[in-house]
Amino acid sequence: MSSIDPARLSAYVASRICHDLVSPISSVTNALDLMDEPGDHEMKAQAEDLLHDGAEKAASRIQFLRYAFGSIGLNAGAADIHEARKITEAFVKSHKPSLEWDLQADHLSFSHVRLMMNLVMMAVESLPRGGVVSVRIRSEAGGLTITLTAKGDRARVKEEVTAAVEGTDPGEGWRAENIQPLFTKMICDGLEGELTAKASDDQVIFMVTGLRAEG
Repeated sequence: MSSIDPARLSAYVASRICHDLVSPISSVTNALDLMDEPGDHEMKAQAEDLLHDGAEKAASRIQFLRYAFGSIGLNAGAADIHEARKITEAFVKSHKPSLEWDLQADHLSFSHVRLMMNLVMMAVESLPRGGVVSVRIRSEAGGLTITLTAKGDRARVKEEVTAAVEGTDPGEGWRAENIQPLFTKMICDGLEGELTAKASDDQVIFMVTGLRAEG
């Protein structure tokens, strides 16, 4: 398994969170600047739309990232699946793809949901032109299985995903821009699961098998 200094890991994850929030927060700032300037009614209306859109995206991403990267995903006990779905749907809505669900599991811990959310992030990033992300979760004899299928034009497995799965380092090393797949693999390993990523024509399948029942 690829290793990384904990101080670097935390710094890279923090930078990744900031990166995900820059765009919607910048939209809010730009909208406020427009509203402070003299202009016609139409421009003010556009500024208000920009403000509401940026604020909504920022709020949805903050909620999601607090769960996917933060301490919420470390809580003990069973997670609220309805809440987790709602948070995940709002996050994906702030990006290009759409989201589909197929959940049949007796129990999902906070750690299971945390892993699922990180897999969703990987699936979203594998679809540069948008598409559909399907989440399938099953309780099986060998453990919990989480499968994400990302379908869309030019769907691809990024170099850092391959490196994380294979336990190697990407060509340019781990950085804030590419750390998330390694973080996902660490969560998966902590739950004793096995992560794979396979690509075919306009489709990428991320699968985690053998997850222990209790997170």
